Amino acid sequence: MGFGSTAKKLQQVADMAEDVYARLNQLREQVSEMRETVIETQSRVDDLDRELAEQRALLEALAEERGIDATAITAEVHVVDAEEGAAEGDSDTDDEDAADATTDA
Repeated sequence: MGFGSTAKKLQQVADMAEDVYARLNQLREQVSEMRETVIETQSRVDDLDRELAEQRALLEALAEERGIDATAITAEVHVVDAEEGAAEGDSDTDDEDAADATTDA
């Protein structure tokens, strides 16, 4: 009678092992597909980086030809973006302060 329950338990373990093996194979396929996607994406990003560098060089050459300081314009854009980001952060804080004021009242 002891052999019957042991055989049943061994069969359960074997079934679980088969399930784990099947899941492992699925996971390997997913990792492989993801690896291919990452490689393709990296290739696209590299292509875009090269194109962007070419466009930047062309724009800087055109700006220099026309006497425009491209560095100053870029710096000004960064300052404006930073100020807008800070203003958005302040508005979030103002909203929280207003909410706190209404709950305190």
